[in-house]
Amino acid sequence: MSFYQWEGDNLYLAVQVQPRASCTKIMGVHAERLKIKITAPPIDGKANAEIIKFLSKLFKVAKSQVQLMSGETSREKRFCIKSPKQLPELIAK
Repeated sequence: MSFYQWEGDNLYLAVQVQPRASCTKIMGVHAERLKIKITAPPIDGKANAEIIKFLSKLFKVAKSQVQLMSGETSREKRFCIKSPKQLPELIAK
């Protein structure tokens, strides 16, 4: 199994988040999850908001097109990106 899957035009991502990092960036694939470091702390939804903003820029979609499907309070999350306009090198359609 891969860290991503397509359902029609929607892309589902399995993500592992590392909060309170020095910068926000993709670290690669670890344990079948896309590992992303973010600068925000895991308090009051700040980490979730930052990762949604990061993913929206990465896939060139509006923040409203990035939906947190599961893992709101966990480091392991699942996101849906609706009709991504751009794909990073790690993902091929």
